Amino acid sequence: MTDVRPLALVGPTGTGKSELALRVADRLAGELPVEVVNADAMQLYRGMDIGTAKLPVSERRGVPHHQLDVLDVTETATVARYQQAAAADIEAIAARGALPVIVGGSMLYIQSLLDQWSFPATDPGVRTRWEQRLAEIGVAALHAELGRVDPAAAASILPTDGRRIVRALEVVELTGRPFAASAPRIGTPRWNTAIIGLDWDTAALDDRLARRTEQMFEAGLVDEVHALLDQGLREGVTAARALGYAQVLADLDTGGDGSGAREPTFVGTRRYVRRQRSWFRRDHRITWLDGASPDNVETTLRAWREVS
Repeated sequence: MTDVRPLALVGPTGTGKSELALRVADRLAGELPVEVVNADAMQLYRGMDIGTAKLPVSERRGVPHHQLDVLDVTETATVARYQQAAAADIEAIAARGALPVIVGGSMLYIQSLLDQWSFPATDPGVRTRWEQRLAEIGVAALHAELGRVDPAAAASILPTDGRRIVRALEVVELTGRPFAASAPRIGTPRWNTAIIGLDWDTAALDDRLARRTEQMFEAGLVDEVHALLDQGLREGVTAARALGYAQVLADLDTGGDGSGAREPTFVGTRRYVRRQRSWFRRDHRITWLDGASPDNVETTLRAWREVS
């Protein structure tokens, strides 16, 4: 690493993090080149553009973006793979004398990166056994089993998230310790990264999310899902569960044309925003900004320059 300190722009979905990153790049033009490192798990997927609000190349203002379009929808996105790849990108960007700007709202991805989470070992045999158990008894019953052996893990994992429930049970079995014991601890952020959080008043953000959902469907989200089905979307462990995509698939599966997924997508996104807020607000290192403020670029750069 050089002395170029990374900047992280985090916070809930729909708050304008990508636009703020580009405005920071505009403001630093002539002083320091900027390169963006994506921290949105679903933007890792090729072809998942509309439903993830991925910034088109034509709108990136010439700013290089990393960790976009690196997975096929049949591949499984993992925190461990992302941590390794994104860290390599950040260190290479800084070594070039450019400013790495980490942008996204995927909570575990960001914390694993900035707090150097050490991942517990995995055992294919143990994993397979719990996956078989999931298939036998269903996700709700397996979540209840997790609750009996690790109540804290069960409380933090959605009862519909079979993949994370299986992983938690695997870790508990392999380590003999609660799943949370392997979670990242909030400490001095890696590379002394300055962390900026962007959020809006709840009513204003709800309006933004409603407009964003409508725009996605008007832009062709259902057609995008159909195209991804031809690429194996249903076989993907993580891609098929992405907000918007999962709702369109559910609507199609019940005989709809996909348009019935609009309201469930908005409701699901709003629910996810509540989880993001709860997660990020625990992190005392974040400097929070009001997304509606016209001064966010200058405030962001001041916080970045002042980190010691």
